[in-house]
Amino acid sequence: MDATYAGPPPSSYDMSDYLGLIARHWWIAVLLTLAGTAGGAAYNESLPREYVSTASVLVRPAGLDANVAGGRTRDEINLDTEAQLMRSTAVVAGAAKVLQREDVDVLASAVSVEVPPNTAVLQINYAAPEPAQAQAGAKAFAQSYLANREGNAKAELERQAAALRDKIKDLTEDLTKINGKLSDASPKSSNYATLDSQRDTTVTQINQLNNKVNQLATETVSAGTVIREARVPSRPVKPTAAVNYAAGAVLGLLAGLGVAALRERLDRRVRAGRDLVRSGVAVLGAVPGKGAGCTEIFTPFSPGGRAFNRLRNEVVAAFRPGEQVVVVTGASRGPAATLVAANLAAALSRTGAEVVLIGAQLPDSLTEAAPLARLVGVAPTPGLSEVLAGRVSLAESTQRAARTPSLHVITTGGTATAAGMLQSHALRDIITTLRAHADYLVVEAPSTSASADAQSLASLADAAILAVETRRTSRPEVADAAEQLRRVGTPLLGGVMMPRLPHRARRGTTAAETTPAEPAGRPLLSDDEEPVDAVANGHKPHADEQTIMLAPLDASALTELDEAHRQ
Repeated sequence: MDATYAGPPPSSYDMSDYLGLIARHWWIAVLLTLAGTAGGAAYNESLPREYVSTASVLVRPAGLDANVAGGRTRDEINLDTEAQLMRSTAVVAGAAKVLQREDVDVLASAVSVEVPPNTAVLQINYAAPEPAQAQAGAKAFAQSYLANREGNAKAELERQAAALRDKIKDLTEDLTKINGKLSDASPKSSNYATLDSQRDTTVTQINQLNNKVNQLATETVSAGTVIREARVPSRPVKPTAAVNYAAGAVLGLLAGLGVAALRERLDRRVRAGRDLVRSGVAVLGAVPGKGAGCTEIFTPFSPGGRAFNRLRNEVVAAFRPGEQVVVVTGASRGPAATLVAANLAAALSRTGAEVVLIGAQLPDSLTEAAPLARLVGVAPTPGLSEVLAGRVSLAESTQRAARTPSLHVITTGGTATAAGMLQSHALRDIITTLRAHADYLVVEAPSTSASADAQSLASLADAAILAVETRRTSRPEVADAAEQLRRVGTPLLGGVMMPRLPHRARRGTTAAETTPAEPAGRPLLSDDEEPVDAVANGHKPHADEQTIMLAPLDASALTELDEAHRQ
């Protein structure tokens, strides 16, 4: 069987990775978005308020200037020019006089003018920190502009009238001279007729100019009118609350995404199959469910049972003739390897094959030895640690599962003095003996992060499976586990992803809580065969020691074993 170590993990990310990042850390983005919005609100409150009041002025022809009915750029009246004149010295000075202020530069910077298209209207806007000041400023500039425009118009009319009067004076002097010449000329002479014609022309011109002077004198000057009075503004135009709130929210969101990306980069836990592949391990399957709902042997037709049925098919297909031992180890500490090994063994036994499940995680106390026994329904002791310590035979430690007759279980046991014996020749002999009497061997090994025992057990197996707890196992732990198995030459079939499991062991679990069952069918070891572990330890068992049977212990026996372990 070829190893499936995938080498260096890929470094590319696609859209699903980024969406997954947001889905995992959405609360950070939401929290910082809310904080950014609150910051935008605080910043908005700290800014000075600016109120704007608007007065609309209809510009009319003043005196004899051109018609403005055609819009903003007709002939002599150009409304864009008029808008610029709003900040002229005369207009600003007039507004300052009305407002009784001397800071003309501040007033000039506070006023602005808009010219709506195709109109003869000027919209005078005045900004101030108080609503009443804004209204007063708009009124003052409207009055000053109209007064300035009216004054300019009257001055122009007076200039035109003065010019006409000067012309009339000149013509009157010419007329006087013509009349003097007429009095000296003979009525019948040709000169008289010429002078008479000149006199008539001069009189006509004088009359016309007098008419124009009279017309200018009676001209009504109306530079414009206020068509919309300035009002007290009800709300400020600056600061813009929506913009500041939105800017704060956007900045908070960006900060949240940045923190989420940083947290994701620093968080090396395996969360999905992509993380497993990036660590160099293929994904054999993923067990559905959450937490405590996955701490059991799944029924065949449950979602978890179907997942392990597929895992069983993949394992069987990966085995070549003569291969039958698979070791299950965890990339990190925890019960994941125990659950995967037990469920895989159960799935293999459901095909009718004789399967031996070996628990090789040496316990720190008796209560930690109980989970495997509880899962398959056997007594927690005697087990592998007692066999390796020479206290019992292999036959005595082998039990049949209560609900699966073809599943034989060798629990971890409760003898802590057997620590270190997982790397002994006795264990190799045990595996060799069990190969001859079972179709498949499933070995529950300690995690690769806990000790080197997983490597030792893997060297005795034909294939290895890595149990990975999502959101607890880290990617470096997965990569290290794959490297450890690769170095001993054991093909790594891939990883089985388990949901995050509760690691707190059940306290008070004793053998009395399990349901022992009488052995059924042929014994795994025959009566005339000596267990290799007993021979290796110099102990020759009696014939009755070869019978595979349950030996439940009472609570006092468990206590004695636990005390012996502590000593």
